[in-house]
Parts: sequence; structure tokens; C-alpha cells
Amino acid sequence: MYKDLRFSFLQILLLLAILTPARAQSEKRAPNIIIILADDLGFSDLGCFGSEIKTPNLDRLAGEGLRLTSFYNSGRCCPSRAALLTGLYPHQAGIGDMVQDKGSPAYQGFLSKNSATIAQLLKAKNYTTIVSGKWHVGLVPSALAHNRGFDKSFTMLNNGSSYFNSEPIYNDGRKVTFLLDGEKIERQDTARYLTQAITDFAVKSLDEIKNSENPFFLYVTYTAPHWPIQALPEDIAKYKGKYLKGWDALRKERFARQKQLGIIDKNWALSARFEGAKDWENLSATEREHWDTRMAIYAAMIDRMDQGIGSILTKLKDIQQDKNTLVIFVSDNGGSGDTVKDWDYVTQKNGAPGSVASIDSYYPEWGNASNTPFSLFKKNTHEGGIASPFIAWFPGQIQAGSLNSQVGHLIDLLPTCLDWAGLTYPKELNAKKLMPLPGKSLKPTLTSNSQTTDRTLFWEHEGSRALRSGNWKLVAESHQPWALYDLKSDRTETNNLAARYPDKVKALEKQYLEWAKQVGVVDCDLIK
Repeated sequence: MYKDLRFSFLQILLLLAILTPARAQSEKRAPNIIIILADDLGFSDLGCFGSEIKTPNLDRLAGEGLRLTSFYNSGRCCPSRAALLTGLYPHQAGIGDMVQDKGSPAYQGFLSKNSATIAQLLKAKNYTTIVSGKWHVGLVPSALAHNRGFDKSFTMLNNGSSYFNSEPIYNDGRKVTFLLDGEKIERQDTARYLTQAITDFAVKSLDEIKNSENPFFLYVTYTAPHWPIQALPEDIAKYKGKYLKGWDALRKERFARQKQLGIIDKNWALSARFEGAKDWENLSATEREHWDTRMAIYAAMIDRMDQGIGSILTKLKDIQQDKNTLVIFVSDNGGSGDTVKDWDYVTQKNGAPGSVASIDSYYPEWGNASNTPFSLFKKNTHEGGIASPFIAWFPGQIQAGSLNSQVGHLIDLLPTCLDWAGLTYPKELNAKKLMPLPGKSLKPTLTSNSQTTDRTLFWEHEGSRALRSGNWKLVAESHQPWALYDLKSDRTETNNLAARYPDKVKALEKQYLEWAKQVGVVDCDLIK
């Protein structure tokens, strides 16, 4: 009898040994999620994507994680943010353009009632939700962060701000509005650099929830390196004089590094220099110094953003959540070609470059270098406007040092977050029917470094339009005819095949027009 009892006891112990890990796994806290969004950052502006700018923290994430080299945004600030937050094409989310109401549901200028943000949906798994930085998906109450699922929020509602205070940068009546948990605040402390303030709120919020048993979603949306190009003096000093070689030399150097890193195909050609760019060799020494300073300030802004990301990662480790957190970094669009010194609605300040007394941009010449090896800029649907550097990091779940050319888009981030959180996208939220998702989860790609079947993606912004289907891309700027490119052999869009394959153009155009009708695209000349 005693032998039987001993045997039964051993069986129980064995059973407990088998069940305990399974039970622990089932009770394991859902993964934390951090999405970091840069503003107007070019495809080649990070060290791990070919840049000379010092970005050691992002480079570390890339080295310990995965880079997608064919990841896309929606071409501009508001549309990209809408796509990221809701998993919908911008027009489906109500933000086909910017935050002004242009008279149709697709261009109403604020998040649609039939859309839901990542933060709202993660509430089903009791996530604590935090946003710090630029919001820019609507000015009406229903579209504000604290009404869209975020527990803690420090947000800038507008498309641009001084980095040192809340003074308007436009002279057409637009104001800079900051909200702290939904309440308006003023930023007049010129010693508080905006990039640092965004970082500080994120770090402070993580510290406040360090003892919580709930997972968290943190959305850090930097304004850097969006103009006005303003930076801290100690950061500018690191780069002053490094750009006296000029934009042509910089593009060639970045292009060569991208090939060495495997970011681009070695057989692709470098796109032509921006046609309006000045010849560096014909500039005077004074002019060269002026242009060098512009790019040095821009580089300093990225450097400081990377330092901020380092602080967030340090805090993540301090609160012992670094092993259970997915971190994704991406840009909202390509580098900018904005020429703010030529715009009469921008407040013109001509004080010390990079300071609060100066408002400037780095102009198409340097924007073209930021977008190496591609052409055109933010607002365009050529690759220079819609290609983003993408980094994903999750210790133990994402293979270190991976490069993958799987095509992805900002519309994929919401389904990716839900997939990792163990949630499915609902048909309704708060008694309102939700728009079905056009995107898909990237988790299989990120965890297994696999590549799935070809897909079709679409773009439209102020008349600039495009479609990518497999390796074919159909693209046209406003009022221009379609161009056709084979992105497998020519992602830099140097060889227009439209005349050679007219039937392919017609077939892809039909697909585009069907999508445009479905999501509510309106001719840009007909909207307000």
C-alpha cells in the first residue's frame, strides 16, 4: 500500500512539474509595446541605414533586431499618423489630407467615428496607454488623445512648433497647442528643448507605472527633425564642418554605405540629383558654410532624438521590462523639400542659426541627400516621399541583425500590435461599426524573418498617387501622367517603363481607380 501511495505522490509531483511552466506561461504578462515615430526623417538618415549621423541607440536596436528595407508610410504627417494609429488608409480614417475639413468624409480632417486607435483596442487587455509628442490627427474633441484611449498624454496638436517655446511659427493665425492629459499648457521655458520634453514625459510615465501588473503601450512621436531646424548648441557643434563636402558627395557616400549594409540592391542606380539643386562647386566659401550649418543643425536634431531614445531604453531596463517589450521605430514620411524662407505665411526669423531666434529648413538639396537613394520628398508618392527606415526589436523573439525586404506599411502596425497582444480586431467599438482593416500583422515576418506573398498597396495625397503591386509600381505626381517601374530591378525609379508596357499601366490604373473610389479619393482640384 505504501508503495502505491509513494508512486501516486511521485506522479503528482511529476504532473505539477509539467503543468507549472504551462500555467506560468498562460499567466505571463502580455508584451509591452513601444512605437517611436520620427517626423520628416529621410530613408538614409540613420547610421544603420547608411548615414554618418551618430545614432548609436537606434543602431543597437537594429543590430539586436530586424530592419525592414521596403517599409512604407503615407507620405505626410497627418495621413501617416492616421494610418499608424487606426490600421486604415488615411482616407478611410477621415484624414486624406491634413487637419482642415475639406468637405467630404475622406478629407474631414479628424479621425473617423468608424476608426479605432491602437490604444483604444489594447484596453481589452488592460494595457496602460501613453502618448508623448506630436498628435496631429484632428483638432475636434473626439479626435484628441485622451478621448482616443490614452491614459497619459503630452501632445502637440499642430504640424510645427519652435523647439524652445510655444510661440507660433506661422503668421496666418495658426497657434501652437500643447495638451497635458487633455488640458492646455504653455511651453515658454526656452531652456526646455522640445525633443527632450517629449523624452522626459515618456520616461516619467514609465517610471510611474513601474509597479503595475498591466502591460503598457507607449507611443513616442517626436517632432524631430521637422523644421524649424533648431538644435542645442552642443549637438550642432558635433557636426559643424562635416558637410562642407556638399550634397553630391554626401549622397554618393550614403549610397555606398547602403550597399555595404545590404539596405539596397547593389545593382540599383542612384537616382538623379534633385533638378533644382545648386552646383556645390560653384558656391562661394560663405555660401558653403551657410549650407553646412543647415545640415549640421538637422543632423544635431536626429542625434538628440537618438539620445532621447537611449534614455527611454535605459528606463525600460531599469523597470525590468526590457525582456518583454516590442519596440518599433519608423518615420512618418521622407525627408522634406520645404523652402520655408520662401513662404510668406511662415514667420521669418533670421537670428543665430539653430536657435529660437531662427526659423529655417534644410531645403531640397539636403532633403534629397536624406532620401538617398530615392528621388523627391515628403508629400510625393515617389519612393523618396513614402519609404521609411523601419526597425523592430524584441529580445528573444526577433532574430538579431536581421534584414528583410518584405513589403510593409504603417497600416500594418495596428494588426501587428493586436497580434502580439493576443487580440482580434472587433467589428464594433462603443456601439460604432469599425471599418475593416486593409493591413496585416507583421509578427510572422518579424519573428521568423520570413517573406510572405506579394501584396498591393495604394497612396494618394493632394493629387500625388501611386500603387505598388508585387514588384510593379505605378506612380504620378499631381497633373502628371503615370510612370511605371519594376522595383525589383529599379526601386530608385530611374527607368520609366510606361511606354513599353501600356497594358500593364492600364491594368494597374484600373486597380488604383477602384481603390480610390472605395476609400473616397477626390480630385485635389475639386476639394476646398
